[in-house]
Amino acid sequence: MNITHLTSVHPRYDTRIFLKECSSLAKIEGYRVNLVVADGKGDEEKNGVKIHDVGCLPGRLNRIFRTTKNVYKKALELDSDIYHLHDPELIPVGLKLKKRGKRVIFDVHENIAKQMIDKDYMPKAMRNIISKLYRYYEKKTLNKFDYIVLAENSYDKDYGKLSVNIEIILNMPQIEPLGKFVNFKREKAELFYIGGISKNRGIDVIIEAVKILKEKFPAILLHCIGPYDKILLENLEIKDVQDNINFYGRLQLYEGLNYSINAKAGLSILKPIKNYTESYSTKVFEYMAIGLPVITSDFEIYRKIIQKNNCGICVNPENPTEIAEAIEYIISHPKEAEEMGKNGRKAVEEKYNWSIEEKKLLKVYEDIISGSKRGSGCGSECGRESEGVKDKD
Repeated sequence: MNITHLTSVHPRYDTRIFLKECSSLAKIEGYRVNLVVADGKGDEEKNGVKIHDVGCLPGRLNRIFRTTKNVYKKALELDSDIYHLHDPELIPVGLKLKKRGKRVIFDVHENIAKQMIDKDYMPKAMRNIISKLYRYYEKKTLNKFDYIVLAENSYDKDYGKLSVNIEIILNMPQIEPLGKFVNFKREKAELFYIGGISKNRGIDVIIEAVKILKEKFPAILLHCIGPYDKILLENLEIKDVQDNINFYGRLQLYEGLNYSINAKAGLSILKPIKNYTESYSTKVFEYMAIGLPVITSDFEIYRKIIQKNNCGICVNPENPTEIAEAIEYIISHPKEAEEMGKNGRKAVEEKYNWSIEEKKLLKVYEDIISGSKRGSGCGSECGRESEGVKDKD
């Protein structure tokens, strides 16, 4: 069975696409797995996955049109049995592949229509209209695919009514490779953040919290791993704490996690934007997996995880003083922090891990190969059974 995953946007070692989905499929006897990327780093084979690079072109329009065309050409060249798409720009590619009799899976990483409502680069008066038009476009196109995979339970509310096979495959951490980063006795006044760096993801209030903490902990150090806009950093007031914050840029997951070894807490301070309040941040579960106490936004979905498992503290994501107080508590209470770390690791081992999600991924492929009309996912009637990871509504 020849399988090809397609992305025109994501990095080749993307955690969900490569490390989890492609690598899991490549372990199955008889599955030959390809991954088509567009990063200009060349072809290679890794984890049993053949990576095909169509080259990197600058600019959003080039990505949408020329890169998409190049991805389609490579997809045809590989002549696979099943294609698994990961970007909205590739929906037309999926439709063309369907016309050629191919089986197609579309993986919904983000609820794009909802995201559009909060996009600053779009005219505010047009956001709702554009969002509704995109939702209509999805409805007309995604129904033609063989399977839709959702990365969040909350997406089922919008996608569950489609007349197509649906499965929810959450972006949970892999236990084994994260094991080497587990540390329950963290001695230094260090903090850790991994992910996109922006105001919507709380970098401004995190910086203000560090300023407050510096008065009591002059040597406090925040490690920030992830892509950022240089103009954003120039506009943030970090002069007073420039020696207390390190920005490393985008790193591969396991490379970035090296900076978490001595950290006292992992931060995930998302602002109360609709898409964030309903969707899990993968980093929260990664922090739990490495035994790192979590400080995250006081949203209902996180209270069910963090407070229920006593593995961190939920805070007002727009209040730097409250964030600083939570961090100070964890630094000043090492025994309680150690217990939080152990509780988080235990919860991941029992409930929130990729091994559970991997079984659902393999079932999707088995259903397609066998010609099953419905998979284990069944639209809005289905949800997760694990405690705390249920449909948010």
